[in-house]
Amino acid sequence: MQTIDKLISAPWIIPVEPQGRVLEDHALAIHEGRILELLPTEEAQARYRPETHRRLERHALIPGLVNAHTHSPMTLLRGLADDLPLMDWLQNHIWPAEGRFVGEGFVHDGTLLAAAEMIRGGTTCFNDMYFFPETTGQVAARAGLRAVLGLIVIDFPSAWAGDAEEYITKGLDIHDRYKGDALLSFCFAPHAPYTVGDDPLGRLATLAQELEIPVHMHVHETAHEVEESVARFGMRPLERLARLGLVGPNLLGVHMTQLEASEIRYLADTGAHVVHCPESNLKLASGFCPVQALVEAGVNVALGTDGTASNNDLDLLGEMRTAALLAKGVSGDAAALPAHTALRMATLNGARALGLGESTGSLEPGKSADITAVDLGELETLPLYDPVSHLVYAASRHQVSDVWVAGRPLLRDRQLTTIDLPDLRRRVADWQRRIAEAD
Repeated sequence: MQTIDKLISAPWIIPVEPQGRVLEDHALAIHEGRILELLPTEEAQARYRPETHRRLERHALIPGLVNAHTHSPMTLLRGLADDLPLMDWLQNHIWPAEGRFVGEGFVHDGTLLAAAEMIRGGTTCFNDMYFFPETTGQVAARAGLRAVLGLIVIDFPSAWAGDAEEYITKGLDIHDRYKGDALLSFCFAPHAPYTVGDDPLGRLATLAQELEIPVHMHVHETAHEVEESVARFGMRPLERLARLGLVGPNLLGVHMTQLEASEIRYLADTGAHVVHCPESNLKLASGFCPVQALVEAGVNVALGTDGTASNNDLDLLGEMRTAALLAKGVSGDAAALPAHTALRMATLNGARALGLGESTGSLEPGKSADITAVDLGELETLPLYDPVSHLVYAASRHQVSDVWVAGRPLLRDRQLTTIDLPDLRRRVADWQRRIAEAD
């Protein structure tokens, strides 16, 4: 018998790749943080001598969820200014609050709260866009989460940088300092076409090619954004980005609620990725991303929550349900975005968009053991005919019992193992008092 670190067995394993497969009464053999094999539980017990064997009697094992777009420190602004249009929300509430409070401490504690919420919801990897990304990376790594740090660029000053040039310089320094960390990777994160000028965008296009990292950007989020671009530049935002060399396999266009048929074909032809944030789009009345049309055209569509100031949670299980239901309603087709496709969007599609598809996003031999266990034995998911259907249409994030990243347990029987929950509660309470007094 071969000695290994860990064996995890469950009634159902949903590897995501190949599409549509559900393995019954199987186990994952894990050693040195990677998946060795998926095999029937009886065979696994005969072949391997694990140091630990986690036996789950009523669970589904899925790849750890990948949140392809969020602003993690903004958890501290959750619910601050709800039920307002996007620009009113940004200009009169969110940006002023950020101007008063954003600094290393805010980013540290906001990211810590986000990390705890994401782990408890089954997320093992997140793609972030915010100021002080080095602080976000430090918190994520200590919590054991896989993080893609958005090297943010914006034309106006913040507590982190004074202008686009300084943002880029600081971002490159962070990339060089942390590129050896196994849990951290990077993307350039110009905020949006309306907040970043042509010169910095053109430079980022060149740097992204040189460093082979993605570009993560809000694009075509609202009709107003498109109208403003036409008035200011004489063209729609996507066309402007294309002329600057930014549209290609390394682009993650977030939101994309305003797309014409020709733009969908162009995204497919260039290999660009779309990150769908359905709940944020609904809450801010930004519009409807044509997900089914994108999928049918061959565009890789991932899922993101956006930040908690506009969602108001980091719940990717909930986001899958909303995405699937919304796609059916928008397309008028009840077969649009079936459960297996929604799960793939929240896992492997996100990993591929972020350049991490070779290491995470599916349960395959050789990949990192980034795994989420969901208890499907609760009354709310009984009777059970199809575990994937229940994951998308019935299960709650409160049914996530265990989470592993690179084989390390971050959540065990609903208990966080890497984050001090009482200390986190005290930190959040202090921020709540300070922010509420100032708003």
